[in-house]
Amino acid sequence: MLRIVSISERAVPISRYADPSIPSGGLTTSIVALTTDVVRDGRPVVGFGFSSIGRFAQSGLIRERFAPRLLAASETELASADGTNIDPYRAWTAMMRGEKPGGHGERCIAVGTLDMALWDAAGKIAGLPLYRLLQERLGNTSGSASVEVYASGGYPYPHDDLRRLQDEIRALLDAGYTHFKIKIGAFELERDIERIEAVLALLPSGAHLAVDAMNAYDAASAVRAAAALKPFHLRWFEDVCDPFDFETQSHVTARYDAPIAAGEALFSAAEATLLDRFGGLRRDRDILLFDPAHGYGIPEYGRIVGVLTDAGWPLTAFWPHGGHLFTLHVAAAFGLAGGEVNPRSFAPFGGIGDDAVAAAGTVTLPEDPGIGFERRQDLRRLFESL
Repeated sequence: MLRIVSISERAVPISRYADPSIPSGGLTTSIVALTTDVVRDGRPVVGFGFSSIGRFAQSGLIRERFAPRLLAASETELASADGTNIDPYRAWTAMMRGEKPGGHGERCIAVGTLDMALWDAAGKIAGLPLYRLLQERLGNTSGSASVEVYASGGYPYPHDDLRRLQDEIRALLDAGYTHFKIKIGAFELERDIERIEAVLALLPSGAHLAVDAMNAYDAASAVRAAAALKPFHLRWFEDVCDPFDFETQSHVTARYDAPIAAGEALFSAAEATLLDRFGGLRRDRDILLFDPAHGYGIPEYGRIVGVLTDAGWPLTAFWPHGGHLFTLHVAAAFGLAGGEVNPRSFAPFGGIGDDAVAAAGTVTLPEDPGIGFERRQDLRRLFESL
């Protein structure tokens, strides 16, 4: 038999800051432990997952809708063709049985959380790190264990913001990161320009810094922001406006020469197609940020990559959102440009392993079977508490 015998879930708080006492708007994430009937080294194989970063826990959807479907699935519905492992693509189909197209809401995050745990379990059963398991599945024979990364953070501090922001960037530089992303859009534009200038004073050029407006701007403020950012020649200008305000997105791209980044808050291949058709993005320079865990997991992320590369986008345009180890495995397996890391945010989920370092802006993925969450002792303890 090859079955999933139990799935445990719990909502846990997460913080945007290295100091979790700074208010973060009550953010939470779901953690899950998916136990199989496969035994390795005398213990059942357990896959771990969580609902990525930046939204909220999906407890009800996981417990009441999607986990029961996995628990009810037969070996035929779950197993690989040779019967030796879980097939996460087949398991995904079992989870989505009866779901209608559209209406993505945050259902996609619940599915993506469980999909992450399925891939972790499949890697552990196979004895392979996730990136290698997925490279084999995708037929990517030229895949690498190294991923180019940038350090993300730079959330506004409630007090002494500029000094603390510079301290954060200095610490990340000391940790081996070379490219960074900070947040804008929470203050008046003049204050955001001060934040950008404070960070650029520590970096070789604007090409080392991206800014993320977190979808804050309307049509008028987006155009004003683009005009103010233009002289800095930044690496990219991210999440300009409401993710479905393609008209404003197009107005900004028509007026802003440097790269625009979008897609983090879109969760399906159908939505990705709309962004491509109506968002005014330019395939020769702009950046695609779709989050594999928020967007129904790896099966749907693969469809997103497929429809956009078929439309002419290069793989080098993809920098998956997330900031954690799972998305780095995905970037390596698909041969994407690189990925985001949150070294000082969203502990214990952001960042990589306790013993991992960024060397000249690149990280090497762990060779542990599965995703390698156990490389972080605090994260391992949290998952095992389930």
